[in-house]
Amino acid sequence: MVFYHDIRCLTFGTGMQLYQIGRKLYTIKGEEHDTARKEFMDCLKLLEGELADKPYFGGESFGYLDISLIPFYSWFQVYETYGNLNIEHDCPKLIDWAKRCVKTKESVSNTLPEMEKLVAFAQHMRKKFGIE
Repeated sequence: MVFYHDIRCLTFGTGMQLYQIGRKLYTIKGEEHDTARKEFMDCLKLLEGELADKPYFGGESFGYLDISLIPFYSWFQVYETYGNLNIEHDCPKLIDWAKRCVKTKESVSNTLPEMEKLVAFAQHMRKKFGIE
């Protein structure tokens, strides 16, 4: 069982890693990109391991860790597109969790940005950085 302090550390540490590494997936190329792909999937697998067979990270109820991590779900299409990843295949429990959050929590479904808009944003940023 994860305790409050552990949840804060997991959320902050993993959330920051997801942001920093995820950004690399659509803003850089080469060896550093390959390293970022592995590190990103390691983060997702860590989260999936913590989720295990629970419906939410805290167990039966939607909580702090769920709230902190669900925004990353909106970016998964960007990460898959530019990171050459298949998150649903590699982390099916994590995808099931995200879909459950969107389906059962109106506060989530009403606030997450559309994935297609984020892909367009990433494409714009890639052009801006001269990657595309």
